[in-house]
Amino acid sequence: MAPSAFILLLVPVVLASLLATTGNASFDLHGELNHPYAGRPISKYKMIREAVRSSKARRAWNAARACRRGGGAISSPDVPVSSLGNSTYTISISVGTPPQRHTLLIDTGSDLVWIQCKTVGGAATATDPLYDPDKSSSFATVPCDGKLCQEGAFETRNCSNNRCLYTYAYGSGRTYGELASETFTFGVHRKFPVPLDFGCGKFLSGDIFNASGFLGLSPNTLSFVSQLKIPRFSYCLTPYTDRKSGHMFFGAMADLTKYKAMGPIQTTSFLNNRIGSNFFYYLPLIGVSVGAKKLNVPATSFAETFIDSGYTTGALTAVARDALKGALVDALKLPQRNSSDPDYDFCFQLPHGVPMEAVRAPPLLYHFEGGATMVLPRDSYLVEASPGEMCLLIGVDEQPVIGNYQQQNMHVLFDLQNQKFSFVPTQCDQI
Repeated sequence: MAPSAFILLLVPVVLASLLATTGNASFDLHGELNHPYAGRPISKYKMIREAVRSSKARRAWNAARACRRGGGAISSPDVPVSSLGNSTYTISISVGTPPQRHTLLIDTGSDLVWIQCKTVGGAATATDPLYDPDKSSSFATVPCDGKLCQEGAFETRNCSNNRCLYTYAYGSGRTYGELASETFTFGVHRKFPVPLDFGCGKFLSGDIFNASGFLGLSPNTLSFVSQLKIPRFSYCLTPYTDRKSGHMFFGAMADLTKYKAMGPIQTTSFLNNRIGSNFFYYLPLIGVSVGAKKLNVPATSFAETFIDSGYTTGALTAVARDALKGALVDALKLPQRNSSDPDYDFCFQLPHGVPMEAVRAPPLLYHFEGGATMVLPRDSYLVEASPGEMCLLIGVDEQPVIGNYQQQNMHVLFDLQNQKFSFVPTQCDQI
């Protein structure tokens, strides 16, 4: 999971409070999200292109995983699986006793928490050393009859000397290792240690940028939020090309009413997973409009829509995206630009000397069951791919995906306790 297109560094994590609840401590944190390219000499055109390529890898991963769940055969993705980490965040934490500092990719579309581990031959990065369990007094292996060993959605699982050995699939790539338990410590000035089961592992395909592993945030069994029974979390992403800091909140800090917003809070309900697993946060999308023009496509085109922190550009089904392209041709009245560029297949020629910022475009509206509507401005679905060229960023997938680009300057809340999803337009760098 090589150079990042939308990896954000979650540092520092600030402990807000620790409250007593029904036998458990609540995980109430506020973290700062920093863009990976802040201060780095890389053009916005290259950043956006990496975002597109990252989403191609994500599509391949999702398709491969869904096919595996259904018992089908798959072909290898046509993009490197090492790009999967390009669209996720990272969090800096400490692991073990005494603490070892590590950086993990945050992913709402996977559940396994794992770290590159010295004992299984993991690879260090330029910024992160390998985790060494031999140097931690709090490390313990998870036995084969352990709950997460039995319930985890591993590709393979076997036992050796009562150790739970696993293989976990990311498309055609995999991580393998040993399931263990350890103390993960969050916070900078005030420390907040929590016990977690995790994979002491190794990634088998490429690298994962400057990170040590993954912190899964999906609804599934192995995830960080599932293990700690965190009732809610939220995040607010700044516009991608601005390279400014955003924010992430857990527990009581994840409350949209506490922060300055630019519109009303809207809410819809999560749907049950319809493909036999619980990896994704599914939303009841029922329609899409370009300005006042609703796309004339069947409702089935929006079935199984999910929101994913690791899918940068977002996607629609082929039928819905074709309808979107037609609506944009009618609305923008700009000449289309033919291109053989594999990263951009639908583009417009901008007027000579006119930047994209000066071109007016209608908002893209996502309509949800219950009346909630997510209004996406031009820059959340169109990009200036090169000087004079404006392209549709949203790709094609079998399932519609609301990606990071659609979530820019949108404070989004995952209320797991009540199975609700809320969102509100927000100037994310001013929270």
